[in-house]
Amino acid sequence: MLKHPIIMSAWLVGLTGCSAPGASDPWDTFTARLLEEHFEANPPFAVQLGRHDFDGRLPDWSEAGLRAEIERLHAARQELERFAPESLDEARRFQRENLLAALDVNLFWIERAQAPWKNPDFYVGGSGLSPDVYLTRPYAPLPERMRAYVRWARAVPQGTEQARANLRTPLPRTFIDIGHTRFGGLATYLRDDVPAVFSEVQDEALQEEFAEANASAASAFAALDEWLLAQRPEQTEDFALGSELFREMLWATERVDVPLEELEAVGRRDLDRNRQALAEACASFAPGKSIVECFELMAENKPEGGAVEAARRQLDDLEAFLRQHNLVSIPGTERALVEEAPPHQRANFAYIDIPGAFEKGLPSVYYIAPPDPEWPVEEQSAYVPGAADLLFTSVHEVWPGHFLQYQHANRVRSIIDRVFESYAFGEGWAHYTEEMMWEVGLGDGSPETHIGQLGNALLRNARFLSAIGLHARGMSVEESERLFREEAFQDPGTARQQAARGTYDPAYLNYTLGKLMIRKLREDWTASRGGREAWKAFHDTFLSFGGPPIPLVREAMLGGEPGGLF
Repeated sequence: MLKHPIIMSAWLVGLTGCSAPGASDPWDTFTARLLEEHFEANPPFAVQLGRHDFDGRLPDWSEAGLRAEIERLHAARQELERFAPESLDEARRFQRENLLAALDVNLFWIERAQAPWKNPDFYVGGSGLSPDVYLTRPYAPLPERMRAYVRWARAVPQGTEQARANLRTPLPRTFIDIGHTRFGGLATYLRDDVPAVFSEVQDEALQEEFAEANASAASAFAALDEWLLAQRPEQTEDFALGSELFREMLWATERVDVPLEELEAVGRRDLDRNRQALAEACASFAPGKSIVECFELMAENKPEGGAVEAARRQLDDLEAFLRQHNLVSIPGTERALVEEAPPHQRANFAYIDIPGAFEKGLPSVYYIAPPDPEWPVEEQSAYVPGAADLLFTSVHEVWPGHFLQYQHANRVRSIIDRVFESYAFGEGWAHYTEEMMWEVGLGDGSPETHIGQLGNALLRNARFLSAIGLHARGMSVEESERLFREEAFQDPGTARQQAARGTYDPAYLNYTLGKLMIRKLREDWTASRGGREAWKAFHDTFLSFGGPPIPLVREAMLGGEPGGLF
């Protein structure tokens, strides 16, 4: 229970950014309370944002707890709808729509998609069963973070027991796989790596508490992993949402209401566009060779010193390029570090951990995963990207992708618009910047560099088509894997990884979905504002909204009839 709810609510009210904030204002009072209730129900979400008064706490994943959360979300939605749009000013109307969308995201995944009962991946990452924030984010002195970690570790056995009780068997094969990666990886990580993080803390009593709690948490993860692996004999291929639920997902999570046939055609056109550009780049880079041979030639030029060291060098060059070309404002002095990803976070090649809206002065960390040591040697080698491929991963994660977007988002005046972000806004922006950087001259027209950019684009095209195929068209995992190999020219390890991801992350079409919506909005917004000369103004205006569903931003930027999303 929160010790001082009135004081905390007043603190949040002061951050809403409304014209006349104060506890007497119904909108401010309501939104402050809603946010606090949301943090109480989802403590790890609050911790990721930098609310460390929630450190060490996990959600209540019991059957009763999940049902209570569904009821809370419905009640919050009903209360929110009582605020008539015409009774609010423009900023608050936008906040209202963004809050409705945020509530619908949570309701969709918990109530409609039944993720707590079907998907082991629901319990990791932002949901709570990951200790990364305590281990890698220097938000407090190490002893203080160690105490928070101990509280978290003590909560893990109950959390894993609740997850195990919830998960309905038989489970899809790929869901067991990702659960094994997450929970088995966490068990190993806690036993082998975490003790070294806190080894310098000179508090004998705390070290004893840590050793006991850490061992208990590691055992709990190992037990959940063992239970999942025991489900292998009964595993299924029954992972699909179905076309109706997939379309519902697009509306509930991104406010996109487009027939799947039309959406599929949009994605196919973009894939074909990128394949044609790849053919032209390969004709210049590797004349006489096939596309596959051309791609392999690009991939053979491995980054000097390994991917982590090369990415560190790339970040300085990318920041300089961004400033030289004046493409978007850089509002702060925050930095991004580059490190190897921990074992439980290697289901994808790269990701970035960015301090949340309430953190101050902390670095972000761009993580790069090594290949799975269990793969054949040739597949491990192929998994390490070529230097040109890695360059656009660094664009995506840092300059001017996620890292720069969060510099802007964390400065948005409204706390509502700083706290909630749509998948398609965040990943769409990061993916959009890859092609945009090529368009303005990154690589000085080098066909090898262009192939690196196109490889990333085709990967996201394959995600887009696989998401629809896997969940609405009866596509098998093997067929998705072939799509990644044959139409997006991905290496075997990546293709296998990405096809599997599409089963438990059906929204991973949002990379291309978001990119295409941003490109269309840029075209429409700059048409009457100077075209290419207005790109910086467009980027700054777009990022000023924080991270809401892109259709909401489109309507706000264009006014009146927003027009087609694509």
